[in-house]
Parts: sequence; C-alpha cells; structure tokens
Amino acid sequence: MQIRFTVEDILEILKDGRRRGVTDRDITGIASLQEAEPGDLSFLGNRKYRQHVAGSKATVILVPEDYDGEPRKNQILILVNDPSRALALLCERVERELKPDLTPGVDPCARIDPLAAVHPTARIGPMCVIEPHVLIGKECNLEARVFVGRYARIGSNCHLSCGAYVGPYCSLGERVSLMPGVVIGSDGFGYGGNDGAIQKIPQIGNVELEDDVEIGANSTIDRARFGETRIGRGSKIDNLVHIAHNVRIGENCLIAAQTGVSGSTVIESGVEIGGQVGLVGHINIGKESQLGAQSGISKDLPPGSKVTGTPAYSFLEDRRIEVLKRRLPELFKRVSNLENRGEEEKESL
Repeated sequence: MQIRFTVEDILEILKDGRRRGVTDRDITGIASLQEAEPGDLSFLGNRKYRQHVAGSKATVILVPEDYDGEPRKNQILILVNDPSRALALLCERVERELKPDLTPGVDPCARIDPLAAVHPTARIGPMCVIEPHVLIGKECNLEARVFVGRYARIGSNCHLSCGAYVGPYCSLGERVSLMPGVVIGSDGFGYGGNDGAIQKIPQIGNVELEDDVEIGANSTIDRARFGETRIGRGSKIDNLVHIAHNVRIGENCLIAAQTGVSGSTVIESGVEIGGQVGLVGHINIGKESQLGAQSGISKDLPPGSKVTGTPAYSFLEDRRIEVLKRRLPELFKRVSNLENRGEEEKESL
C-alpha cells in the first residue's frame, strides 16, 4: 500500500482537526502507536493506549480533543472529536485512490442472457453468469465468477466480489456489498417426515437485502420457505455467518463471525451480536439488544437486553456470578475447616 498525504491534506479531509506541533514530513503509511515509524500516521482510538502516545515515532497522531500532552520534535498531534472516526475518513480517501479505475463493460468470458438488462455503466467481470430477466443497476461491479439467477435484481452501485452467488428472484438494494464466496438465496433447511423417510420441503421464497447492507466472506443467507428472508438497511454481517429461511433482520444491526440464526427469528433494528452466537428459531430479539460472544439464545428478549452465556442471562447477573466464582476457593476452605472442627468435636465426646 502506497499513500502520500501532507498535513494540510489531512486537515482538509478531517475539516475540524486542530494541530499541535510542526513537521516537514509527508505521511506515507498508517500504523499503530507502538509500531509507527517516522512518516507514519497513527491514532489514539482507545484510552488504554494513552501511555504509548508520548513514545510513538509516528509523524502525525490523531488524539482526542482533551489530550493535553505535547508532541515530540518533528511530530504533529491533530486533536479531533473522535480519532477512530477521523482515521476512518482518511482510510476512505485512501481506499478510493487505491481502487483501480473500473471501465464499464462486459468481459468477453462472461455469459449474459439476452433477456437480462445490464446498465451500460456496470462492469461484468470474467466468467460471470447472468441468467434471463436479471436487472443490474448503474455502476455495479461484478468481479470474476459471480452468478446471478433469473429474475434477480441488483441495485445501483453494488459490489459483488469474486465467487458470489445471488439466487433466482432475490433482490439487492443500492450500495450492497458481497464479499467473496457469499451465497444469497440458497435453499432453506426445510425437511419433514414421511413414512419414516426424510422429505425435502420446497423453499419457494426469496431474499431481500436493503440498501447499504454488507455481507462478509463465505456467509450464507437462505431463501424463505415462502415470502422473504430480509436484511434491513445498513446492517453489516461478518464472515462465516448463517442466516436461515424467513429470518427478518432490522436496520443497522451488527452480526459478528460464526453466528447462526435459525429460521423465522426476528432481530429488530440496532441489535449487536458477538461472534459464535446461536439463536433458535421463531424468537424475537428486541431492538438495540446486545448479545455477548458464544451466547445461546433460546427465548424472546425485550428491547435493550444485554445478555451472555448459554443459556443466556443478563450481563449484570454474569458479573455477579463471576464475583462469586472468585470466592469459591475461600468458601471451600471455610467448609473444609467446619467439617474438620465437626470431626474433632465428635471425637472429644
């Protein structure tokens, strides 16, 4: 990664930053406080690392507005409201400059059905397959080996990474991002018994991804048995997540890696789910709830819940249990002393 920013460039991007110190260096890299070298930009995003600012070799450091330390020689501190957000703004600019200029058009190795409608500003990469009656919006970028099934809809400015699959009749809103290996619209896991045999239940619904949804690598979202599986506007799903049939996820949810959501569960807006969480089917998770990593969720949760563990219980209860666990050695010792005293009293009778 090669970048180059002057201090003035950085202040222009951030708009509200205030500088402290002077330097004649340009910025050519981004690194952590401890690993930064002259020419790097770093940031204090977590106050636990505050002690590393003074010794950092970074040329520019983004710090909170209340930071009262002084910069080293040939170093600048830029005071901002939120250093993490400020770094994100800079990285957005870097990302735009590093991305290749994508020329619209269809690679000769792609196969597009004559009945599909592809906007002339879209880019279709090699070995893509676009089935009949597909609609692909303006400025979409489909990398190599993307498959889009019949009657699917891809909104404008979507980015489908290599190997992504969008099943028949599924729909993506605008600015949707699918990372490599994502599967949208595979059959739901629906089976029933028939005279002792396992019989597949047809899954004839679809998947709807609203605007600004991002799906991480190798995650899978099953089509509905009937109706739709829906992911709300602005929600972000990490790698290796499975969303089962007829699940409905609200707006601006965050779901971390290796989470599994069983069929027909409803996750309301603003919910945050840690890694490796399992949710049973047909339950409702209230808005703005927080589910700790590796939680097992087996029942409805009201809005604003904060739970952890299997079965899940509140964060507050979890802290109380942890305090009691630390007291167990002392309690066992006291019980042992009581037992010994009882034995001694028996012998003295």
